[in-house]
Amino acid sequence: MRYELKYGCNPNQKPAAISIDGELPITVLNGRAGYINLLDAFNGYQLVRELREATGYPAATSFKHVSPAGAAIGLPLDATLKKMYFVDENADLSPLACAYIRARGADRMSSFGDFIAVSDKVDVSLANILKREVSDGIIAPDYDEAAFEILKTKKSGAYTIIKMDENYVPAPVEVRTVYGVTFEQGRNDSVIDEKLLENIVTDNKTIPESAKRDLIIALITLKYTQSNSVCYAEGGQTIGVGAGQQSRIHCTRLAGSKADLWHLRQCPKVLALPFKSDIPRPNRDNAIDVYLNDDECGDVLDEGRWQQFFTVRPEPMTKEEKREWLKNFTETALASDAFFPFSDNIERAHRSGVKYIAQPGGSVRDEDVIACCNAHGLVMAFTGLRLFHH
Repeated sequence: MRYELKYGCNPNQKPAAISIDGELPITVLNGRAGYINLLDAFNGYQLVRELREATGYPAATSFKHVSPAGAAIGLPLDATLKKMYFVDENADLSPLACAYIRARGADRMSSFGDFIAVSDKVDVSLANILKREVSDGIIAPDYDEAAFEILKTKKSGAYTIIKMDENYVPAPVEVRTVYGVTFEQGRNDSVIDEKLLENIVTDNKTIPESAKRDLIIALITLKYTQSNSVCYAEGGQTIGVGAGQQSRIHCTRLAGSKADLWHLRQCPKVLALPFKSDIPRPNRDNAIDVYLNDDECGDVLDEGRWQQFFTVRPEPMTKEEKREWLKNFTETALASDAFFPFSDNIERAHRSGVKYIAQPGGSVRDEDVIACCNAHGLVMAFTGLRLFHH
């Protein structure tokens, strides 16, 4: 079966299609799926299905350009997270809605215009959240009729809605063509569970259940993230994903800066920013991002500019205030898709509140990395499993 696409990654790449021997495992219920949409959809659906199986909770992910901007399970939102994610404090939220709000909230700047994947049947609670967000489409195993009616009104009726066959089993060998040459490899069907966390190599060997859950979320997320990749997780969701970096330390820094931003957004000073009532959520996200950037904060605080966003000019958040606030977070989990070659990654992760680490191990400098963890009292498990994804 063949599904014709408008074009490939770019408008000049024609013809474009997806195909399979037999029936396609998807049904496009509304809109028209694009090439990149479907790459996001298939990777995202695998991610949330595995999160569902590993944790028992409904799961969601927000994908952009073939990597997750965020992923989460359906734990309830407290008052701080609701305010941080622009959710009404009295909103009636299903576990699936909570999962997506968390996934989108991990990095709302990157999630703008995302493709969504969820593990469970889409309900009205989730549909009501989605109808207000800028998104390209969604893939799910099914949809409540009322939820579908809400979603198909997005983008003037062109919102892409895909139903995934839950019983689909892909072929054990993956095939792709690059520059006219065919590549084949076995699917990465490795199972990620708590058994991967048993080989603890540090002096501190205590990993609470909440941290095990977060490490599993991070590892499953990395399985579908463009390598090199590092993922920070906390409270049942990713809080910083660094994808596609050639250097491991750059990846750790990128993900760590996103985790820092996620933590800083919870600061009362940030939550209390006096936004004008007519400022849309994406503009608020951008303004918060700039406000917390030491080099760019003048873009929203300078005279003649702050009036565009705020009712009164907020005081800048100093570097000292940021450092003090970030000291409150010391229970973050971190996973890496390959070994850490140098201890600089541990130092950087520790600065962002990381206490629990999962990585494959196997570097010639493993002992240096372990010693750095011991110096900071961190816990590190060697999983023995590399998770490169390209």
